[in-house]
Amino acid sequence: RCARCATLLPGGAVYCPGCGLPMQLFEVVSAAPVEDRPGSPRGRQHAVVRADMCVGCGTCVAACPEPGALRLEGKLAVVEKAKCVGHGHCVEACPVRAIVLTSGEAVHRVEVPLVHADFQSNVRGVYIVGELGGRGLIKNAVNEGKIAIECIVRELASGGLRESAADGVVDVVVVGSGPAGLSAGLEAHRCGLSYKVLEQGTIADSIRRYPRHKILLAEPVKIPLYGDLWVADAAKETLLEIWETIIANTGLDVTTGCRVENVVREGPFLCVHTASEVFRARRVVLATGRRGTPRRLEVPGEELGKVFYDIAEMEAFRERRLLVVGGGESAIESALGLANQAGTDVTLCYRGDVFSRVRERNSAKLADAIQEKRIRALLRSQVREIRSDSVVLDVGDRDQVLPNDNVIVRIGGELPVKFLERIGVRMVKKDLPLPSDAEAAVA
Repeated sequence: RCARCATLLPGGAVYCPGCGLPMQLFEVVSAAPVEDRPGSPRGRQHAVVRADMCVGCGTCVAACPEPGALRLEGKLAVVEKAKCVGHGHCVEACPVRAIVLTSGEAVHRVEVPLVHADFQSNVRGVYIVGELGGRGLIKNAVNEGKIAIECIVRELASGGLRESAADGVVDVVVVGSGPAGLSAGLEAHRCGLSYKVLEQGTIADSIRRYPRHKILLAEPVKIPLYGDLWVADAAKETLLEIWETIIANTGLDVTTGCRVENVVREGPFLCVHTASEVFRARRVVLATGRRGTPRRLEVPGEELGKVFYDIAEMEAFRERRLLVVGGGESAIESALGLANQAGTDVTLCYRGDVFSRVRERNSAKLADAIQEKRIRALLRSQVREIRSDSVVLDVGDRDQVLPNDNVIVRIGGELPVKFLERIGVRMVKKDLPLPSDAEAAVA
């Protein structure tokens, strides 16, 4: 039966004949948890590129020692399965984790929050939707946010909770303003719930990080208070413009620059703790994505649009003067991937004396890139100020001004798994089918 409308489903149904919901929506939540069993046979391992995540930087191709096993075709890395021996160098090198090792079953193992068909987690009153729940297709995220609010409306009505008087308590707090969070907020707005939508960055930050080629909706997605959304073969800027128009036209209330640090139960309510205040709610919908909360530099100019904490599409940085900040694996891999793009001028800024926290292979690649003058490394240096066309660095106790187009900050942060575990959400491992090229095209 359909988890939303209880319609009896025919065998192999792709859509519910009652409400029209795509059954792919429940692919992750319906998969049974599995246990890792070291040594159990799973067939010969080989690499598979996730077309819904690959940014086409070519770092994996350079990392693979097997001639012809990996190649770039346009913006996508392609694996020649017959030549792949499954050693995993490409997996370790990929700066966006778009490659997985799998066997002949064409599945990959993921760690996801334990949620039920209504997207409520094992923590009563806490719902998890969107990319944070395991797979970040836009159409799924929009539907999940809407379904979670539908369930909350039914719960609050049946339990009489909306009639209970409590000063300063809202019906629902939505954390995150990506497709899932905005859909949840719009549905709450449409249903007349009292709500808060909290976003640690700017509106739809997750969409801003998408590669251009991901933004393609081959079928309409119904947005609450808006109607059918259908974006065919368009850039992410088109989707952002539509999203911002929806917010403006509906009056959806989104608080940006508000980072959620914890969720704690207080009797019948949930207390959502941010850096500056606490919101009390009857229900909480988490739609934060899987990228976590990046650590910030806390320097003047960091609020400029030229500053990035993640890289969605390395090709977009061609012919740019770039500063990568950090000394760990993510910073080194980002710098190497950016140095592969045509015409880039890459400087790597690190406050330490030596890059001691990286694997030997990455260290060797970085040394080669420095020797070949594709990357300039500034050790014992720190960012002092970010300007519109330059950056000011403290290098050896003296200021150095570098012409600059973009700053990429890769100095770590808190992963969402730690946040989820802190509030009591149980994490489980599941085997999921790898998305096909067709699925990726309609992400």
